[in-house]
Amino acid sequence: MTDATIASSESTLNEPFPWERPQIDPPDVYAWLREERPVVRVVMTGGTPAWLVTRYDDVRAVLSDPRVSADSRNPGFPGRSAAGAGGDDLQSFLRMDPPDHTLYRRLLTKNFMVKRVEALRPRIQELVDRTIDAMLAGPKPADFVQAVALPVPSTVLSWILGVREEDRGFFNKTTEELFNTGEGTPEEQAAKSVAAANSLVEYVSGLAAERRKADDPGDDILGQLVRAAAEGTISERDVINTGFVLTVAGHDTTASMTALGTLTLLQHPEQLAELREKPELIPAAIEELLRYLTIVHLIILRVATEDIEIGGTVIPAGEGIIPLNLSANRDDAHFPDAAKFDIHRNARDHFAFGYGMHQCIGQPLARVELHVIFDTLLRRIPTLQLAEPVEQLQFKSQSPINGVFRLPVTW
Repeated sequence: MTDATIASSESTLNEPFPWERPQIDPPDVYAWLREERPVVRVVMTGGTPAWLVTRYDDVRAVLSDPRVSADSRNPGFPGRSAAGAGGDDLQSFLRMDPPDHTLYRRLLTKNFMVKRVEALRPRIQELVDRTIDAMLAGPKPADFVQAVALPVPSTVLSWILGVREEDRGFFNKTTEELFNTGEGTPEEQAAKSVAAANSLVEYVSGLAAERRKADDPGDDILGQLVRAAAEGTISERDVINTGFVLTVAGHDTTASMTALGTLTLLQHPEQLAELREKPELIPAAIEELLRYLTIVHLIILRVATEDIEIGGTVIPAGEGIIPLNLSANRDDAHFPDAAKFDIHRNARDHFAFGYGMHQCIGQPLARVELHVIFDTLLRRIPTLQLAEPVEQLQFKSQSPINGVFRLPVTW
């Protein structure tokens, strides 16, 4: 490690967190932190302090410690500056502890069980084929984000959540505005994000109101939530909050994984060719893509409810903790040569979906969608390639969910 690297890393620590993510890889300072200061106190952009945890074993310890809370109502919880603007007043089940969190997991889990999700595979396959048909019939080059990455998860989400098919364009636009940072000043970007969050909340609220008036609210997720509210299990506000969170979580994440996963495969042509010859390797390749990309990298936030020791450092009660899953997934101590993309790696124990009781509830659905998409792309468009140099792509470097704004491709 050079003196320049040390000086640069020390300088970064003096800058407000979060730090800009350069394209796909983590900020360089993460590697230095894992080696030199694996648990370190920083100041966030809002002025509040928080502790960064960067090593794999330490991140796992934080996410499994009962003295660490995900409840954003607790004093000292990290400011939403690290998780993106918009929706600060939403108390979703993602930001709850048991028993409240347990209640919501029980309400929702059946919708994402492996058997139920697998039953959707033929329907998802038909959707992906239609989507690719449309792209192939259109002009070249095509924007893969708009042609495939966005519409597939949006449509699948409309099936399970219960939103109207004709509103997919609205969801595409508003979820992009919620998490993207695009052009404009930080203040303008934040205003767009807040406006998008408000629009989504208003829309979900309207759908819930329609369901409440119906004789049968339906058996999709929104209908189940409305029924639970009618029974007094949850509140009407909880219906809206949960619908909003699932809409955002199920749409932007899978869309970004689809786009960046495709980009990563195109950047590794030898491994891509091997996947075409041996499609049975696709599930393992997806796990490696999830680890390598870790697109959801600034959403997992916690606060210590008691003094706890992590990695030899005591974090006082009432102080925020940010377990950096992106850093943990690039920890050479757990994943040898972690900066390398390798479809033969056993990466199943990555933290792309989090860890512990708050591990992503929708991961079975995400895996099925990604498998169908990549398998179909490999079979149907063997000549797929980038239409622009990677250097010209614009990444969502300031977003808590990484992605790319456009991905021009040709074939």
